[in-house]
Amino acid sequence: MKTLKQAASGFNHIIQSCKSFKQLNQTHARMLKTGSKDKKLLSKLVSMYVVLDSMEDAQMVFDKISGSKNAFLWNEMIRGYATNGPYVEAIRLYYQMKRTGQLADTYTFNFVLKACSALEALEEGRKIHDEIVRVGCESDLYVGNGLVGLYCRCGAMEIARQVFDKMRKRDVVLWNTMIAGYATHGPFEQAVAFFYRMQEESGIKPDTFSFNFVFKACAELSDLEEGKRIHDCVVRSRLGLDIYVGNSLVAMYAKCGNMEVAREIFDSMPDRDVVSWNSIIGGYGNNEECSEALLLFNRMQMEGLKPTRVTMPSVLKALADLAAMQQAKAIHGYVIQRGFDSDVVVGTGLIDLYAKCGSVEIACQVFDKMSKRNVISWSAMIDGYGMHGHGDKALELFVRMEQAGLKPDYVTFVCVLSACSHGGLVDEGWHYFNYMIEYYCIPPREEHYACMVDLLGRAGHLDEAQNFIENIPFEPGVTVWGSLLAACGIHGNIELGEKVAKRVLELDPQNAGRYVLLSNIYAAAGRWDQVIKVRSLMKERMVKKNPGCSLIEINNKVHSFLVGDRSHLDFDKIDAMLENLAVHMKEAGYVPNTNFVLHDVEEEVKEDLLGRHSEKLAIAFGLIKTSPGTPIRITKNLRVCGDCHVATKFISMIVKREIIVRDAKRFHVFRDGNCSCGDYW
Repeated sequence: MKTLKQAASGFNHIIQSCKSFKQLNQTHARMLKTGSKDKKLLSKLVSMYVVLDSMEDAQMVFDKISGSKNAFLWNEMIRGYATNGPYVEAIRLYYQMKRTGQLADTYTFNFVLKACSALEALEEGRKIHDEIVRVGCESDLYVGNGLVGLYCRCGAMEIARQVFDKMRKRDVVLWNTMIAGYATHGPFEQAVAFFYRMQEESGIKPDTFSFNFVFKACAELSDLEEGKRIHDCVVRSRLGLDIYVGNSLVAMYAKCGNMEVAREIFDSMPDRDVVSWNSIIGGYGNNEECSEALLLFNRMQMEGLKPTRVTMPSVLKALADLAAMQQAKAIHGYVIQRGFDSDVVVGTGLIDLYAKCGSVEIACQVFDKMSKRNVISWSAMIDGYGMHGHGDKALELFVRMEQAGLKPDYVTFVCVLSACSHGGLVDEGWHYFNYMIEYYCIPPREEHYACMVDLLGRAGHLDEAQNFIENIPFEPGVTVWGSLLAACGIHGNIELGEKVAKRVLELDPQNAGRYVLLSNIYAAAGRWDQVIKVRSLMKERMVKKNPGCSLIEINNKVHSFLVGDRSHLDFDKIDAMLENLAVHMKEAGYVPNTNFVLHDVEEEVKEDLLGRHSEKLAIAFGLIKTSPGTPIRITKNLRVCGDCHVATKFISMIVKREIIVRDAKRFHVFRDGNCSCGDYW
């Protein structure tokens, strides 16, 4: 007997000293040889297997322990599964424990709630909550934390708030859980409110996690002023140099559009990780500073940090906005090399990238090769077809999506209706608008109404579009009215255009594009006195017009041209190319349409101004710098004017090149004197 006790004591010491799975497994094998069945020893063995994340072995030993098992042993197993997974096993063991008659304690509830939280098993968690209330453990700090954590993770913030308010003791972890819940699921204002309540009611100082979550809420709210106030709190707390707080600050300022401060914080951080770089790159990309985003992506790698899957969507978006096809192919190769192409978000980003670079064919190849597709992937491909004027293909893909068992969301229908608009598919647009409401019970948002107005307006049904707006069940915003104003410009309806413009300028008085639309309507009708009035109003309100700008990528570098731009180093060659093209174009029958010159000047001056529109400069530069037969890809920030559209058709025929132009609305693929849009844009 003395020998068995000594052996048990020896094994106990050995088990406690095991540092690896191999050592523990060898000790277990020796115990089996001695035939030891000491419960305490076996319980210790279970605990060590749990610590070493070997739940299969822990379960095997647990199952071999004969007789009743105490709460400690059950809790160890439940803790192991709740920590290491599979989480559902923790819940199964909890119910098995109850069936044996062993009473659960606060540790049991804490662990099983953790498993429910990991699984986001709200209903299962509520059943366990009922049991917690029945046995009187709800007021326990750890159990309360577990309940609040569960409900916050599942987005059930009202129940989380009720549990929170009943608790007598509150620590910073509990407050942070509530702040994080609101920052993730909303209402975001409550995250900020709880941040201040924590300090005012409980006197608890915020820690790193508090600041992380509250900055996330400020970012979601785009509340820069509140973010600045809390930033001051960070400075006073001396946590400003913490890498996690620094990352949150960069992300918050970037989301609120203040890239200057975001960059200052980023540059001042003594330590930066991949999250830091992702935040600043994403910030520049989302704020349309795409070139800077790409420069930082390259610098990130030069400094020895490897981009992650999270990095890539921001980079792909930046390249898409620049329509940088050569760089797109290079980054696609990088994505494949790193194995990121299997990621559905990255794959969707590639679809959007190629579609916006003018190659819907490659976008389709990427889509077809994706092993997994979600509703966002399908929507991106539908949108790609729509941008390129392939409305029929977009609608066919929508049907395929339904057949694949995916349920479209509101974004999918925006893409479908937009495709109908670009293709002039009025009947189909009405069908899918009603189908969205009646079959999928998706209430139309402003974007859907704007698409329908755009569809009707482009097709010339201006009265129908106006009646449609008047029947919208809420006060339509500037997006809806702006679509109608654009349609008035396309069809030269001055009377309706004036009425709509008045409403639009009341809603959006600082948007230069709205004034320009109205000015263009007047200019096209020769009403120069009204043009002058609109421009005077812009000056009075200090509204500046964005000049026409076209981009072209040559040898992995993006070149930009403004209307009448003479600053480019190759301007003399560009000018000579344009003069040469003008001669051949006139011989082929091209007549400049000076109605698109929105200045009251002589006819000869108008022709000269037309000839120096930004897209013509970019096309000429492309012809100089690329080999014969190479497609030319242009991106313009504004809608292509009618004269440039006609001129580019002639140029494509003369130089025998495919010219792909992405304007603010859609793609135009010019080939052999024709355009893919069929002159409908």
